[in-house]
Amino acid sequence: MRQVEYRILNNLNLYSSPELNSLVTQAAPDRLLTINPQAINSRNGGERNPEIDSNLLQTAQPIAPLTVRLVEDQYPGWLDPADWGKLMASETQYCAPVVTALEIKTRLPDAIGFARQAMTVNNHYLWGGTVASNYDCSGLMQAAFWSVGVQLPRDAYQQESFLTVIPWQDSSQLLEQLQPGDLIFFGTPIKATHVGLYLGNGEYIHSSGIQHGRNGIGIDSLDSASDDPVSRHYLSELRGAGRVVKSFSPEDLSKNL
Repeated sequence: MRQVEYRILNNLNLYSSPELNSLVTQAAPDRLLTINPQAINSRNGGERNPEIDSNLLQTAQPIAPLTVRLVEDQYPGWLDPADWGKLMASETQYCAPVVTALEIKTRLPDAIGFARQAMTVNNHYLWGGTVASNYDCSGLMQAAFWSVGVQLPRDAYQQESFLTVIPWQDSSQLLEQLQPGDLIFFGTPIKATHVGLYLGNGEYIHSSGIQHGRNGIGIDSLDSASDDPVSRHYLSELRGAGRVVKSFSPEDLSKNL
């Protein structure tokens, strides 16, 4: 039995804990989420029928935070009960988009255009941000590709694992391989912690934080001769790059993203 899916009506914040004091991700209207059956059951005397309990929740606002999961990227979080009015039971079940590599390639200019347009609006870096106007790095990537009908996983390390790896040995070789629309990953040797969207000519667009970045969306360079401190910082953490050749589906989680 599939869980009831709820359609999101307005921009929605999800949190990393039931204290609701730390944003973990956001969701735009028309995205879907499911509610953890255990969270539902605790409200209904231990009953174990998620479908019945979900129907009960349609007529009664929760009084405590609920654990939920966004359907499209399977990202978990905590829902503020005050936001229950931003949801309605969906009449249809989610069907992941199937997009060919060739179709994605034709849509890349528009994904890049989305990111460039987002940069023109007053914005700042927001950890967990995936909706306009304030994004984190991977949130901007996810929003840009979703604007052209291509779904990506949520976090930078998940995106890196999902994409087709672009082989490289040094930054100059990587520049020869990169194409506009590729994603560039930065971080430690262990894990990707940052991501940008390649524009061409050695430049990429990304949303970076305050400490080493621009506190918002900006364009930086992979040129090793650059004297810009932000570009140089991220170049020192370059991990590699990947190419988007398909749209993410929840079934891809079996590949240990």
